[in-house]
Amino acid sequence: MLWAIIGLLVIGGVIALVVFANRQRETTSDEDLLASRLVEFTERGEVASLEDIELSQPFYERVILPSLLKIGDISARYTPQNLIEDIERKFEVAGNPSGPLTVSATTFLASRFVLSALFAGLAMLILWLAGDSISANPYLVIVGGLVLGFYYPQSWLDGKIKNRQKDIQKAMPDALDLLTICVEAGLGFDAAMSKVSEKWENELSAAFARAIREVQLGKVRREALKDMADRIDLAEMTSFVAAVIQSEQLGVSMARVLRIQSEQMRMKRRQRAEQEAHKAPVKMLLPMVFLTFPSIFIVLMTPAVIMIMNSGI
Repeated sequence: MLWAIIGLLVIGGVIALVVFANRQRETTSDEDLLASRLVEFTERGEVASLEDIELSQPFYERVILPSLLKIGDISARYTPQNLIEDIERKFEVAGNPSGPLTVSATTFLASRFVLSALFAGLAMLILWLAGDSISANPYLVIVGGLVLGFYYPQSWLDGKIKNRQKDIQKAMPDALDLLTICVEAGLGFDAAMSKVSEKWENELSAAFARAIREVQLGKVRREALKDMADRIDLAEMTSFVAAVIQSEQLGVSMARVLRIQSEQMRMKRRQRAEQEAHKAPVKMLLPMVFLTFPSIFIVLMTPAVIMIMNSGI
């Protein structure tokens, strides 16, 4: 009963913190947002109060997101600046994933504390429902819930980074082939990058499109390319950007450099495929031992066992 009370107190504290943070939102930004919504309703000929307009928004935008931002601001005050900068850089490398949630450095910090409290409360609830059927140490279970909730957002972000880098790594050989063909056909390097960004819709084409926009807005091309390599944080992309910048500074033929880079990327992709093929027997070992072999033994040994039982031996 004590664990149930503690779990309910933790969950109630989290809910109270969320409600309190929601009430403590910045009033200036809220007023501007409500004023813009009121103008929108007025233009459509609908008469509504500010309260009706606010309640017409999704629950996530009204309660959850402002609460996470407020909790994130509070936690950011006690977090070292280099850690916040590292989180922001990781979001850049991950491609600023949003999905159903608007994720930033502050909401990321808030989610770690909120999930820790929720996982700990869930662990307490499970211990209370299980009663004496679980012989594990309750303190270890609660601490495990805290640790799991605290590090889950970090593992989610690392997975996003890994998936994005893998997609870019797969797309680079084909993109460099198209770049080489365009440059050899007489297009400039910027125009060739634009063709690549228009050809596909993936992470690499989006990175190329952003670099082209930065160049069009006045940034030096080599700086835009360096920033693109930093945002991707992939060895192949860093090597490609270094070769392009060096060929531009030394006056080497861009088409030749791109051709060499394309061949190297294809060779590396072939080597990665061979490496994954060599891992296949090891990955197949566990399914074979625990799934395939027992089925074979059952099929082969069942008739013999039946015969032995019938013979009375």
